[in-house]
Amino acid sequence: MSYASRLHRDPRETYRSVDVASRTGGANAHQLIAILYEDLLRELRLGALAIDESDHAAKNARLTKAIALLFALEAGLDFDKGASVAEALSRFYRGCRDAVMRASIEGNAALVRDVVANVGEIADSWQAIGRG
Repeated sequence: MSYASRLHRDPRETYRSVDVASRTGGANAHQLIAILYEDLLRELRLGALAIDESDHAAKNARLTKAIALLFALEAGLDFDKGASVAEALSRFYRGCRDAVMRASIEGNAALVRDVVANVGEIADSWQAIGRG
């Protein structure tokens, strides 16, 4: 199958593949985590907006992706090197997943925005480490 025929089949999927490859190609481990945080915050914000707009399909898609990104962040923790920090982040990510699931069930956009605020603090700290 040629590239052009794949493009015609699902242009959105082709765009996503190109976008992911361009954002992650050549990124180091620190930058990859920053990308995960960026994607997580976007999905959470869009999930909260979908709740506000009563768009259940979008809410489910966005918050499901957010939960998957939280799992990915937790899976990347190095418990050998990070010990107590990794344990704390693991608990944090689990708490975020629980809050997102509860928010989805309850249709509570404010709860999702609380998660955005908390994750945003961690993401900002991660960015600062990368600059320092």
